[in-house]
Amino acid sequence: MAELLPPVRRFFARSNDDLVKIIGMAVLVALVSSAAVSVTAVMLRPYQDANRAAEQQARMDKMLDTLPGMRELMMGPGMMDSGMMGSGVATLETRLVNLDDGSFVRDADAAAFDLDAALQDAEASIALEPDADIAGLKRRANQSPVYLLQKDGDLKLIVLPVYGAGYQSTIRAALAIEADLVTIAALAIVEQGDTPGFGARIEEPDWLAQWPGKKISDETGTVRIELVRSGASTPYEVDGISGATSTSNGFTNILRFWLGEKGFGPFLTRLRQEGL
Repeated sequence: MAELLPPVRRFFARSNDDLVKIIGMAVLVALVSSAAVSVTAVMLRPYQDANRAAEQQARMDKMLDTLPGMRELMMGPGMMDSGMMGSGVATLETRLVNLDDGSFVRDADAAAFDLDAALQDAEASIALEPDADIAGLKRRANQSPVYLLQKDGDLKLIVLPVYGAGYQSTIRAALAIEADLVTIAALAIVEQGDTPGFGARIEEPDWLAQWPGKKISDETGTVRIELVRSGASTPYEVDGISGATSTSNGFTNILRFWLGEKGFGPFLTRLRQEGL
């Protein structure tokens, strides 16, 4: 250690105008800064994940609170008037679904499902062919959680988590569908990072207010929901975001993928035929 000190001392003893010292100090500062940023990122990640989860939960709560009659339906006598999701399994039941055949996964802890881990596991996910990957996912997990609202044994509402590529970010949303499994009850954007003032407007209340009452498919079962440039005129159309064509097209593809055969299509078909 003592043998290393003289060179270090000689380096710091150089003139501040010395090119070697200038470059050396720049490299040293860069290395120290990089190490500090890395350590800070690792230390803060649990807090960031917790904050992100809390934000997503709040958005889900807000969506459920806006559904007509949902608070009266879900909040029984003597229950605290907390958020819809906050009142736990007595309000919404989380179930894990096999996406390939639409069946429920038996004895599964749906709340513990880790999407990121599943996508990294070749046995827990599949690679999507380019022509089928209209949502820009590349891989799709074999299972997914769904959220079921029941009252006296009857299905009242189902909430499907959907996600995919927007214009410059991944868009994550919660699509609430009524008991007929065709009519949209509400839509909530859980996460997005598209252009402020343009694609990011998919979070605006006025735009989200268009969704209740829209139909996801026609009488033949064909998925028809889509965002159009303007002047939505059918039960399957929603006005897109002006000036954000890529975001609008991306969101149409997200919905069509997740409501189709590679997404929740088999689950919805099975639910129509067999019920819960």
